[in-house]
Amino acid sequence: MELWPWLTAALLLLVLLPTLSRSARFYAKIGLYCVLCFTVAAVASVVCLLRHGGRTVENMSIISWFIRSFKYLYGLRFEVKGRQKLAVDRPCVIISNHQSILDMMGLMEVLPDRCVQIAKRELLFLGPVGLIMYLGGVLFIDRQRSRTAMTVISDVGKRMVREKVPIIPVVYSSFSSFYNYKTKLFTSGTIKVEVLDAIPTTGLTIADVPELLDTCQQAMRATFFHVSQLPRENGAPAGPDAQASQ
Repeated sequence: MELWPWLTAALLLLVLLPTLSRSARFYAKIGLYCVLCFTVAAVASVVCLLRHGGRTVENMSIISWFIRSFKYLYGLRFEVKGRQKLAVDRPCVIISNHQSILDMMGLMEVLPDRCVQIAKRELLFLGPVGLIMYLGGVLFIDRQRSRTAMTVISDVGKRMVREKVPIIPVVYSSFSSFYNYKTKLFTSGTIKVEVLDAIPTTGLTIADVPELLDTCQQAMRATFFHVSQLPRENGAPAGPDAQASQ
């Protein structure tokens, strides 16, 4: 795959950005982000194949290094609190809040070694992006075939119950101060990331899952408003959605 057209387009966007309207700058930055994703995915795929020879979760450290470099181009800073809580010597389940396509950068800031992610199957067919996700050991779920999707989730759930692995919530502050699709805002900014204390699952059964989910959601919601410095009264944004990776 020729990379020069993608790189040329990215450089052209950078040159034109200062002269564009706010709305045009927004879409230009989104376009540049997509170009970066495809270009970096192609380059990273080659590196992963040369380094490890094929599909393995070990490739995720290479992918993470490439994606973390995006923040310098977009003027984003990540302030991480509690990173040491992810340095566990046993399996765990990591859940984080979802806000936009920029979530990927935040995830890579705290992603532990040998972390297997779950993604929708449609992403597998996005050319080099799908290839690099496959090489990184991502588990793909076909949401059109609920039985297949539930099998993957069920396997994760059974392992959680069998090994009583803890859940570690990771919360990213609101992007609204620098990224807003409705107002076409996309500038530089700071994202606060807080890793919460692990929520134990020892002794729990399937019947306890609803209460466990509620515990996770309430803890993440409270932290989201705190790190985002947002009010919790009427008119406040909705709390964080949970997106899981094991």
